[in-house]
Amino acid sequence: MTFDWTAAWDALPQLLDGLVVALWATVLGYVLALVLGLAFALLRRTERAWLRLPVGFVVEFIRSTPLLVQLFFLFFVLPAVGIELSPLATGAIGLGVHYATYTSEVYRAGIDGVPAGQWEAAKSLSLSRGRTWTRVVLPQAVPRVVPALGNYAIAMFKDTPQLTVVTVAEVLSVVKAVGAQNFRYLELITVAGVLYLAAALLIAWPVRALERRYRKETA
Repeated sequence: MTFDWTAAWDALPQLLDGLVVALWATVLGYVLALVLGLAFALLRRTERAWLRLPVGFVVEFIRSTPLLVQLFFLFFVLPAVGIELSPLATGAIGLGVHYATYTSEVYRAGIDGVPAGQWEAAKSLSLSRGRTWTRVVLPQAVPRVVPALGNYAIAMFKDTPQLTVVTVAEVLSVVKAVGAQNFRYLELITVAGVLYLAAALLIAWPVRALERRYRKETA
């Protein structure tokens, strides 16, 4: 089979549109993962068992089940109880909630890395629990874990092809749709792979920059 450059070029605009959708799903899901992951991490440290235990169960349950199953649940089960989401919203929420369970562990590691003396100093100054977290602990914990959080952005983007099961029109969905018409899967998969690689490298660049900056600051 010879490589048909014309077929690859003709499919490029549609594949680029799919890439934009994949990037949108990644951005929306990543923001949700960062916010929800922090909430999970804080709730799992609360002294209130009625909050800590259920949140811990939810985090472990989500982390221990496949993303694909969770996407099916959001898209096919929730409408049965009256909750209907668009494909893109389903994909973004699915990615965000799934990865929030991982970012929560990253936040936990950062919080555990704050020296005990900082907690004791805040207590000696009679700071409230809220001010201790917002003024002392989190400003020290979050910068420590920024590189690790950035790596999850790359991992999340590479999981966007799974969104094809909930009809999100990302790159793989475009490959399947266009391939069903012209049967030029070699060209479509090749171009899709190049686009995924280019986008992943683009996302990885600021992550690597943050890693280098953090290493310099801690050296």
